[in-house]
Amino acid sequence: MTAAATNARIRADRKKKTRQFITPEGVDLELKIASSGLRFGALVLDLTLIMLSLLLFSLLVAWGGIATQSDIAVSIWLLGAFVLRTFWFIGFELGSRAATPGKRMMGIRVVARDGGRLTADAVVARNLIRELELFLPLMMLGVGAAEEMVSAWTAVAGVVWSLTLSLFLLFNRDRMRMGDLIAGTWVVMAERAKLDADIATDGAGDAMRFSEEELAVYGIFELQELERVLRGKDPRAMREVADAIRAKIGRPIAEEDDVFLLSYYRQLKARLERKLLFGKRREDKNASD
Repeated sequence: MTAAATNARIRADRKKKTRQFITPEGVDLELKIASSGLRFGALVLDLTLIMLSLLLFSLLVAWGGIATQSDIAVSIWLLGAFVLRTFWFIGFELGSRAATPGKRMMGIRVVARDGGRLTADAVVARNLIRELELFLPLMMLGVGAAEEMVSAWTAVAGVVWSLTLSLFLLFNRDRMRMGDLIAGTWVVMAERAKLDADIATDGAGDAMRFSEEELAVYGIFELQELERVLRGKDPRAMREVADAIRAKIGRPIAEEDDVFLLSYYRQLKARLERKLLFGKRREDKNASD
């Protein structure tokens, strides 16, 4: 295969994974859909971490049960295992990075397909469906082994039905699980930002680009406040400021807050510096440009 053919194939594969996102304000964005391999890797990592957590929890419960000679330890273990399995995915995806530890290690995150902030309803919905996609097939296999509870054919039918849900993401171009389809979410590649030495660069290499109109709404005061928030690295503060800027300029939520803020800061700083070269100084958003 020639170099030209190889490059063409790479571009075609990249195009297949890229979705154009046109906002109501006409802003053209691109999202890179995470591959099924990355999603599977993230799931394996998360399940491994859950199992390790359960192992540690089991040791603690066993130690407590031996020390007290109480059957309450068994009930505590069952409750802890249920809570951990149920709320691991929901809790992390409701966080500021919208990703479990496994997703973060694989460089992917969950976003809303309408460009808004992920809601608790959407996160809960997409993860409750996982019970049908993943844990129900495992339960069916276990039940099928117990012949006195259900016939083998019933167990097989249940496993086939559940695996149909589990493999749904392999048969759609957006690599959506059934949970994603119901909740209105995508799993996409997550841009990452370094907020220390890179904060002073001019933004020429940023993956995100802002128009002159989007940058023109803020001045020097807002730039200084934005730098303070970035250096503070408080996820809650960054989330609030990022949402405020997105609402002001009409951008959807399609990337992590720190990535968005760092890109906007760099390009706003470069714009204001260019204006200063021509003797134009805008103190804040209320001053004329």
